[in-house]
Amino acid sequence: MSSKNVAVASAIASVALLSSTPSRAFAPRHSLATAPHSSPSQSLLRVNYLKNENEGGSSVARELASSQPVVVSAEAEALSHSKTTMKLIPSFNLFQLLPEEEGGHVPSSMAGNELRDSDLLKVGVPDTMWDMKLTDYKGLGGDEKIETLPDPFKMVEKELEPFSDSIKELVSTDQPILSMAAKHFFEKRHGKRFRPTIIQLMSKAVAACEPESMGGDDRWDHAGASKVDVEGGVVTTKNHKGSDVWRKQAQLGQIVEMIHVASLIHDDVLDEADTRRGGEAVHKLYSNKVAVLAGDYLLARASVLLARLENTAVVQIMATALESLVAGEIMQLKSSPEELLQMQSYLRKSYYKTASLICYACRSTALLGGHAYGSTVATACEEFGFHMGLAFQIQDDILDFTAAADIMGKPTLADMSLGLSTAPILYAAQEFPHLQPLVKRRFKEKGDKQTALEALYRSKTAMDKARRLAKFHAQKAVDSLLRLPQSEARDALLRLTYVVITRKK
Repeated sequence: MSSKNVAVASAIASVALLSSTPSRAFAPRHSLATAPHSSPSQSLLRVNYLKNENEGGSSVARELASSQPVVVSAEAEALSHSKTTMKLIPSFNLFQLLPEEEGGHVPSSMAGNELRDSDLLKVGVPDTMWDMKLTDYKGLGGDEKIETLPDPFKMVEKELEPFSDSIKELVSTDQPILSMAAKHFFEKRHGKRFRPTIIQLMSKAVAACEPESMGGDDRWDHAGASKVDVEGGVVTTKNHKGSDVWRKQAQLGQIVEMIHVASLIHDDVLDEADTRRGGEAVHKLYSNKVAVLAGDYLLARASVLLARLENTAVVQIMATALESLVAGEIMQLKSSPEELLQMQSYLRKSYYKTASLICYACRSTALLGGHAYGSTVATACEEFGFHMGLAFQIQDDILDFTAAADIMGKPTLADMSLGLSTAPILYAAQEFPHLQPLVKRRFKEKGDKQTALEALYRSKTAMDKARRLAKFHAQKAVDSLLRLPQSEARDALLRLTYVVITRKK
């Protein structure tokens, strides 16, 4: 078996490992007297949902069947569900993927997004940022200074200070080479810990939210909240830090970073990349086999730590995020020539490979904080993560054409070298039809990449359209956050959204 096939197979095996955690009925919302235990009507709803999906009886099921890559067959997926497991819907079916002017639409209301427009948490609560528009700030068209908002990295700097040391201890093993390879990306010099920063800030933001009573409704999408063991039975900004809830949310940040780093190690083997984050890729330092095993080991450790969070709903949600990473890789490898030209296909792949881990982690943070899956808080958290993840990826793809390798810490034009087209090239292909055959054949012929680059730099609209798409998702992320009560942590997340689409590396 080739090293590429080994990497794909091992990643899929890791999904199976994480997904095989024993499942039971999700814990009811213990902090709310109005939330009953599982009932026959609850089970019937779940069974009917799965039945409709498998028979193609709902428009949602048909859309899902045509829009996501097949990793597991529909029959196998149906067999893996019981009356007490949830069926997650990809975030791109819950929230808006493209602006209306580009053919996008607001998805219909369904389990997972029903409270996306709720202002329940804001009634009677003053908010100085209630109408924030990113375009009002310097660098995005306005005059306001983003520095008036809390610095997201400084706000959690002390809490994340021991992050590298503690996570290196968590991935230690008796095998020296494997241990060194697994620890490679957890040195303090490697980045600002973007994902753990989001989770740490989000945990503070949801602590400032009063838990919602879900009424007498006991549907599965209202389940999944952790039992909160703090004074008063409800997490607040006063009792949050140092609590068991705070510890588990911080550990979720470490788990997410492990999964992310494992995906980078596997991706570098698949892509035969030489560098990563300004240093040599793990497989170049050691070997393909060691790199694949190091990635597997990180996923295994993440699985163990995830189970220790003691929330079955969070385990399933985060296992789905891991499955999405593999699905994105397969989608990238197996997209048809026609799909390579579609902006929606590009965004869905970006969701699987980048946004899914962020948005599922954000919703999981809310669940660990005692908020139910179907609450306004949890819905806003996932929607923020969805749009933030897409904005981050689109900006990354823009920088692939505008930043030098010494700034980005990786070779530029990497996606084109892999035969992939990102937002700037796709917009250029809309303007210059002669690029479309090049995109469809993945730039395989001599001179294809040069032709595409010349057209992109000649275009008067392509790069601007890509930047507008990044701004669209960033503003949607802001709008999601603004449904939460104002807090220092929430406002720091607003600033972080600005940082994502104005960064130069």
